[in-house]
Amino acid sequence: MGTHPNTRPAGSARVRVGREVAGRGGKGVSVISGLPLAAADLEVLARRLKKLCGAGGAVRDGVIEIQGEHRDRLVAELRELGYDARRSGG
Repeated sequence: MGTHPNTRPAGSARVRVGREVAGRGGKGVSVISGLPLAAADLEVLARRLKKLCGAGGAVRDGVIEIQGEHRDRLVAELRELGYDARRSGG
């Protein structure tokens, strides 16, 4: 019964993992949106994902950005954490 709140998300949020290049000087980032988490929890998750990918990143406007192309790795990790994560974009 004593599950940690970050182990299983409440509800079925649509988590999307996409790629953006616009406004970044041609450098692509993997963008994770749709996470039903508070700002502090987003920071904790972002830290974990950055470490997993060995890359930098940031949390901006409720969206996690990870530098580089890591969509497949991020989707796999988010699914492992219990999120319904899917790739978006091309």
